[in-house]
Amino acid sequence: MQLVASSRIAARTPDAARARPRAVAAWLLVCCALVFLMVIVGGVTRLTHSGLSITEWDPIVGTVPPLSTADWQEAFTKYQATPEFKQVNHAMTLDEFKGIFWWEYFHRLLGRAIGVVFLVPFLWFLARRQIPRGYTAPLATIFVLGGLQGALGWYMVKSGLVQDPHVSQFRLTAHLGLAVLIFAAMLWTAMTLLAPARATPANKSLRRGAYVLAALVFVQILLGGLVAGIRAGFAYNTFPSMNGHFIPPEVLMIEPAWRNFFWNMATVQLDHRLVAYALAIGVTLFAFAVHRARVTAPRVRGGTAVFVAMLALQITLGVLTLVYVVPLPLAALHQAGAVLTLALALNVAHALR
Repeated sequence: MQLVASSRIAARTPDAARARPRAVAAWLLVCCALVFLMVIVGGVTRLTHSGLSITEWDPIVGTVPPLSTADWQEAFTKYQATPEFKQVNHAMTLDEFKGIFWWEYFHRLLGRAIGVVFLVPFLWFLARRQIPRGYTAPLATIFVLGGLQGALGWYMVKSGLVQDPHVSQFRLTAHLGLAVLIFAAMLWTAMTLLAPARATPANKSLRRGAYVLAALVFVQILLGGLVAGIRAGFAYNTFPSMNGHFIPPEVLMIEPAWRNFFWNMATVQLDHRLVAYALAIGVTLFAFAVHRARVTAPRVRGGTAVFVAMLALQITLGVLTLVYVVPLPLAALHQAGAVLTLALALNVAHALR
């Protein structure tokens, strides 16, 4: 009877021997790389003011770009009807339009490619019962979030196809934040598949500190989205002062006061700077704590050292982007550095879990 019951349980549960955690992790890391590229392309699309060049959202037909002169003229005519063309780019030629069109097109095409690269292997692993137990639902949730991200991207674009041709800073920040959240979820899942939790828990205070720092990096990315959304990087282009002040006198000039944190360039940029200072201090103290605790795990010690170095580079890129008034190469590197900094923070937190 016991053997029969055991065989029935085995028949109802996935065959653990078929699970391929390393293969699933490798697939997720490829998806992480594509989302990382997507964030960079999205930043360039925003910086080149290309995001409003495609005025429709057609996930299937929109995969094919204009192929003839008539197709290009039709796309350009639709753009000419937008407030952005009428108010900002009214002198734009068809050739200039093609330049901004391709950035937005590539951004959307890459989003579709990520969906395919995620869904097809997921279904393959699922059909062959190679996904380790307990991971199917989280992976399905990540796919749903990816679909929502596409819809959120169009919701963001729609906010700029109105009388005021600028996308909402809130929708832009949400779009960026969800992309980074998807990246983090896939990275954490891949690391868990590659390195299961220890039998003996790590230092609890270090673990909590690592989680706090990772969360603070994510908050800083969201603040960066607000900075980009209201173009606050084009103001107060001095460092360490903000046009001669550590705290500009106009930080609370908007009434009611809470609106300053979302619409006031001085306040939004100051918040971004203050969190950068907090991260610099927090990560330095964390590194000293790791050293004092005599942590021997190479992944924790080495990961912390790389985290410190990356944060220093990211802050340097931020300062250079600011003082040189947001040149495209530096701004793109700064956005890429934000995602890498979060990845390294998550790596250390994961190693200490």
